[in-house]
Amino acid sequence: MKSYKILAPLLSAVLLVGCSSISPSSSSSRAQMKQAIAQNDKVAMLPVANFTDVAQAGLRVEVLLETALRQIGIRQLVVYPAGLSTETLFESNERKVQGEAEKWAVSQGFRYAVSASVNEWRYKVGVDGEPAVGLMVQVKDLQTNEVAYSAAGGRTGGGREALAAVGLQLVAELVAGIPVEPIGKQPGNSTNANAVKP
Repeated sequence: MKSYKILAPLLSAVLLVGCSSISPSSSSSRAQMKQAIAQNDKVAMLPVANFTDVAQAGLRVEVLLETALRQIGIRQLVVYPAGLSTETLFESNERKVQGEAEKWAVSQGFRYAVSASVNEWRYKVGVDGEPAVGLMVQVKDLQTNEVAYSAAGGRTGGGREALAAVGLQLVAELVAGIPVEPIGKQPGNSTNANAVKP
């Protein structure tokens, strides 16, 4: 009887740990963007700042971010020049590089600049080694010099999931709130403006 009393809490704990590793969890917060990005707006993608201990985590996120931005409909997207990359094997000044990249975007006449940072990119230590990702995405209006949109979040996956897959899910979730005008719609026109009255 005593062994049952000891085993019961142990089994419950094992089941709870098992459930938490199977079902992925995600949390994020957003500041809504008031104006949609028009199809003719030029958008610059700036370097992703890497605040993790993982070398080139920023470059890995950049690939996912570029794909996600194109999937939501941003047509005039241009990635920063390779010479502005923060990802080296040596210590880099993230803020300085971000500032230089933004100056480049302004000089090229871009309307918006998309920047991001990664603060977690790893497999957790433990039996299952769940992937964990933490990101921030921001859209800046270069005409007004104001942050038009920002979103941050974290996501963990199951023990059998790849880190890149969890990262892609989080990136897609964070950029989903960026409004983009549909193809063919003229800026400022509503869908009812061209309606024919009987």
